[in-house]
Amino acid sequence: MRLERAAEQSLPLAPEPDLLAAPLVGGMAGTLGSVEAARMVSRLPYGLCSLDVHGRVGFVNAAASDLLGVPANRLLGAHLWASVPWLNDPVYEDRYRAALFSQHVTSFVALRPPNEWLSFRLYPSTTGLSVRISRARAVTEMNRTAPRPGRATARLVTITQVLGLAGALTETVGVQDVVQLVADEVAPAVGSQGLVVLGSRAGRLRVLGHRGYRDPRVVERYDGMPLSEPTPGSQVLRTGVPAFFENRADAERLYPALLTNPSEFSAWAYLPLIASGRPVGTCVLSYAAAHHFATEERAVLTSLAGLIAQALERAVLYDAKHRLAHGLQEALLPHTLPSLAGIEAAARYLPATQGMEIGGDFYDLVPTQGMAAAVIGDVQGHNVTAAGLMGQVRTAVRAYTAVGQAPEEVMRSTNRLLLDLGSELFASCLYMRLDPAHGRAVMSRAGHPPPLLRRPDGRVRVLDLAGGPLLGIDGSAAYPSTEVDLSPGSLLVLYTDGLVESPGTDFEDALADLCRRLTELGDLPLDDLADALVRPGADAEGRLDDIAVLLIRALPADG
Repeated sequence: MRLERAAEQSLPLAPEPDLLAAPLVGGMAGTLGSVEAARMVSRLPYGLCSLDVHGRVGFVNAAASDLLGVPANRLLGAHLWASVPWLNDPVYEDRYRAALFSQHVTSFVALRPPNEWLSFRLYPSTTGLSVRISRARAVTEMNRTAPRPGRATARLVTITQVLGLAGALTETVGVQDVVQLVADEVAPAVGSQGLVVLGSRAGRLRVLGHRGYRDPRVVERYDGMPLSEPTPGSQVLRTGVPAFFENRADAERLYPALLTNPSEFSAWAYLPLIASGRPVGTCVLSYAAAHHFATEERAVLTSLAGLIAQALERAVLYDAKHRLAHGLQEALLPHTLPSLAGIEAAARYLPATQGMEIGGDFYDLVPTQGMAAAVIGDVQGHNVTAAGLMGQVRTAVRAYTAVGQAPEEVMRSTNRLLLDLGSELFASCLYMRLDPAHGRAVMSRAGHPPPLLRRPDGRVRVLDLAGGPLLGIDGSAAYPSTEVDLSPGSLLVLYTDGLVESPGTDFEDALADLCRRLTELGDLPLDDLADALVRPGADAEGRLDDIAVLLIRALPADG
């Protein structure tokens, strides 16, 4: 009969529940027991259905089909929230995931259009969920009554606001960006006066950010608290189930420890931030006065939490990569410059403010026998790969300097190294051998901006040195060297292109402006001069490129 009906109506044939595989019921074994179990389920006045770990319906009784308003053959094998149009809301899918993750019984109510409320109770196990569906009569009657005097209507976020928030969250970068956006956009929209965003690390709560608390200690005492402590923040983070406290008495009833913790707020919404099927944090919205959380408001808040969770997951990952990148770069660049006879040196480095804020700019000052070697360069790119290659280039230059290679040989050897590494990245470089005792410097250049020389009388000259192409392009390239007079009091300025290049600015004009500033400021102490030269880049809202500056001043014989 079932096969004939499916053929006549051109409907897909879903599998029958395996009644023969059912356990013994009431002491009756085999087919008789299974059939009696099916009859018993069909007589129940409420709906029953079974969902697997992916949310697909494996069993549904006739009462559940009637309550949901969807034929059983359309439910079997499909996702419940996809088959029932009015359940197609992220908040309901979040409840399913929360129950499955926490392995705690979870319930919620949903409005079946036009005006019938249904109650869903989810009983989880490691293989899926059993769902009981019934009419939520208490909710229906409550919604029929007029609102109580003095109770304000819940402020629900509009679809336009949700879309705007979703777009803004995709543009957040770090965790603090997410916290600030939620404080500026979400909290005011839902009438909240305080915000706390919690995360976890190594089994302990971490306060990722907070806003609106006059006394920060009220929040910060939770930082580092074990997740096993009985607090609403840790409970929601562990279970993935939201918690709403309409007044302080509600919270203290479940968490007596709160009695000893004074707070300026009287109501709270603890929202689990679930991304990729796991809790990544808890968003706590705090209200200055007692606050009634209507069913619709709870659904909206839970949906907003899903958007926040995705942004927070990305932000946590970004911050971790950011710390790794900066740790790598700090390890690769010299922490201090050596003190060398006859010269004074200072250096500054500013990363780009876009991307990972890490790049391939590098500098170094290397002592040699009776002399010194200085190098500055720029590896293409602003990422960990560029920084790693920069470290290899800097180490190679030091090694070639240690074995006594001349400047042109150092450049040729470094060029061959880049080609042998096969990195497909290029690098510009300027290398010089300093001989302050004889007042000279020998330089070799590979596609790098020309250095500046400020004479003791204050005149500034652009050293247009002969040179070769960028490193890593041509294995047969030559890098001729040039000798420059470096009398006592002379100042050499080595820099990367980030100091003089910016969108809409001509390179020649920027270089002329740098020369003018060097003429005016060149008598400053070297550290002050270095700060002054990079200050325009430091004050800019967005740096597209890194900036590195290395200043070397020749001292008088008695200096």
